[in-house]
Amino acid sequence: MPTLTTTDGVEIFYKDWGTGQPVVFSHGWPLSSDDWDAQLMFFLNQGFRVVAHDRRGHGRSEQVATGHDMDHYADDLAAVVEHLDLRDAVHVGHSTGGGEVVHYLARHGQDRAAKAVLISAVPPIMVQTESNPGGLPKDFFDGIQEQVATRRAAFFRDFAEGPFYGYNRPGAEPHEGVIANWWRQGMLGGAKAHYDGVVAFSQTDFTEDLKAVTVPTLVLHGEDDQVVPIADSAELSVKLLPNGTLKTYPGFPHGMPTTNADVINADILDFIRA
Repeated sequence: MPTLTTTDGVEIFYKDWGTGQPVVFSHGWPLSSDDWDAQLMFFLNQGFRVVAHDRRGHGRSEQVATGHDMDHYADDLAAVVEHLDLRDAVHVGHSTGGGEVVHYLARHGQDRAAKAVLISAVPPIMVQTESNPGGLPKDFFDGIQEQVATRRAAFFRDFAEGPFYGYNRPGAEPHEGVIANWWRQGMLGGAKAHYDGVVAFSQTDFTEDLKAVTVPTLVLHGEDDQVVPIADSAELSVKLLPNGTLKTYPGFPHGMPTTNADVINADILDFIRA
């Protein structure tokens, strides 16, 4: 398998397919680069070079006990970009991956980047604080950590069957293959990475990162996102981005890159080519 080793000695798995302008994908918690299948195949067939890595502790990357924080996530993404010498790249991040993208661009500079796309992304900050009264209470995220530590397999199945894809909504038609694939990806990763990752995606404040990202940035969000509610994420992020554009989708769930791949892929392609 293609891997690289970070400066702190962690082996990171990545996919690198095709030629042309690179489109780099950062996945959500607790998944892997496999969650981008529909995007990787679409953009590869459109003539792009597609790159996606498994975050440390996730998927096929090394299951280390430390470094499961946004600084290391951004540094690992930078290691992938530098290892493959990617330039003029379009960075696409879903959920936690959206935070990873903006933190990478703010922390490592934008000389190698052309544009960014944030899908159902966690910035500016998910947890409720004095400055973010619309956020979710910390107790909610503490509960997720408890589930990960004590009944991860069952919790992941419940999460995929329910709010992630909106399968808990009246009239929704759950797809067993989609649910099973989500569970498979989650269980391939390490419990410690998933446990610590809850703090990384919920408590990291990306406000200053968003202000620093000057490349054109497309913010895509489903209006029925039950995991990262739109009012406290995308609608705030686009106001902080110097060059941001918001597009929302009535009824679309958090996992819309899978459930509505045709729509999402077309909109990203239009944005890249604009």
